[in-house]
Amino acid sequence: MKISIFSAFYPFRGGISQFSAPLFRSLEKKHSVKSFTFKRQYPSFLFPGETQFVSKKDTVDKVPAVRILDSINPFSYFSSARKINKEKSDLFITNYWMSFFGPAFGIISRRINKKTKQISILHNVIPHEKRFFDTFFNRFFLKKTDGFIVMSDTVLKDLLTLKPNAKYLRIDHPVYTHFGDKIEQNVALTKLKLPSDKKTLLFFGLIRDYKGLDLLIEAMNMLDDSYQLLIAGEVYGSFEKYDQLIKSSKATNRIHLYNQYISDSEVSLYFSASDVCILPYKNATQSGITAVSNHFSLPIIATDVGGLKETVSHLKTGMIVHQPKTDLISEAIQYYFAHNLKDSLAENIEIENKEKSWDNFTEKLIEFYQSL
Repeated sequence: MKISIFSAFYPFRGGISQFSAPLFRSLEKKHSVKSFTFKRQYPSFLFPGETQFVSKKDTVDKVPAVRILDSINPFSYFSSARKINKEKSDLFITNYWMSFFGPAFGIISRRINKKTKQISILHNVIPHEKRFFDTFFNRFFLKKTDGFIVMSDTVLKDLLTLKPNAKYLRIDHPVYTHFGDKIEQNVALTKLKLPSDKKTLLFFGLIRDYKGLDLLIEAMNMLDDSYQLLIAGEVYGSFEKYDQLIKSSKATNRIHLYNQYISDSEVSLYFSASDVCILPYKNATQSGITAVSNHFSLPIIATDVGGLKETVSHLKTGMIVHQPKTDLISEAIQYYFAHNLKDSLAENIEIENKEKSWDNFTEKLIEFYQSL
């Protein structure tokens, strides 16, 4: 079967690119797959991070994607559709994660050959940080797509709110496998120049307001000197609020900050050094961080927002905090260590990981395509 995929691919970095590469590699095992990506993903003035592109030191899967779409150039929407149609594919797959792309993706979907079925993998529908155009742009994109893959009940609910008759497949996010192997915890802590006699908490990934890092920093005030917090990720926007919280914290000397983009080759270091991954989110749909943490069999403590509790089973693969509140997060962390949950939860994660392979994901995707 011939398949075309449009998504963020190399040379773009970030969670969607990390998702798209193993998706492509799994599909190409049995099918002829052509990948397409952006010429320009975001205008520089709209991008809050350091850069949209991988650096020379990043070790990434350089999927050979053809760069065709400029997100803010409407002429490229039409030319992109023409180039995709030249492949005469049986299936066209898109990854959709932001309403900003609704006009571009919507026009492309309207101009794809009617003989080609279209499936979109929805990472988000209604965004965490809402804008006035979200509903209109989302509906414009969703209208012409034949079927949808969703990886959380929250995203499914958002989809059906905007398109009640949507055909969909609900499937769990696959486990990432491209971040390398776990290393000994003491070795990782030594490399990071961190003390090895502390209970190490990890906050990992892009730092944005809805992710609740401020709650976790404040929770450190309620934890004794045996705890340390490792913050690893690039901030989107200003870090001033978090910087002030850290400086005024009783635990300031036990909060270790790596405020930078973490390349794929460095990810193992941070997860291997940690005893638990904390997702103190104020709101969410789903989080790719769970798939990373699962790869390293590192249990998660997450707040009960969005679809997080669908991927973190309470007292089986992690812990769920009922509300994003500082005292509740602190209490959950203390319970986790007081009951020595790390090893038993890690064993359960390893069992579940076997069912969440990329090949299983793509096999179900193809079965869904055949049902459309």
